[in-house]
Amino acid sequence: QVQLVESGGGLVQPGGSLRLSCAASGIAFSLNDMGWYRQAPGKERELVARITTTGRTNYAESVKGRFTISRDNAKNTVYLQLNSLQPEDTAVYYCHARRVIIGDTLVNWGQGTQVTVSS
Repeated sequence: QVQLVESGGGLVQPGGSLRLSCAASGIAFSLNDMGWYRQAPGKERELVARITTTGRTNYAESVKGRFTISRDNAKNTVYLQLNSLQPEDTAVYYCHARRVIIGDTLVNWGQGTQVTVSS
């Protein structure tokens, strides 16, 4: 059974920081590109950051320089460090795993963790 379990969300003041974690089980973690998406109320889910199996990263323009994605294959965990948080970063953050196999793409999602930025 595949599980992606996020943690680390919460309420933080503007300018503050959080570190999100996503622990994976039931998948070949090192063979998956891992990502973080977010969805704010009334908005579509959007990609925040992604890290490939080789460690290459890419970020949404709105978070470049503030957020950092990393992975620890030994712990089957992907992290998202959120710095300089702003109210517009408020959203549910979802962990995402993607593995491309010839002829097919396997995708799994976590249940999400709430991040609220407010004074």
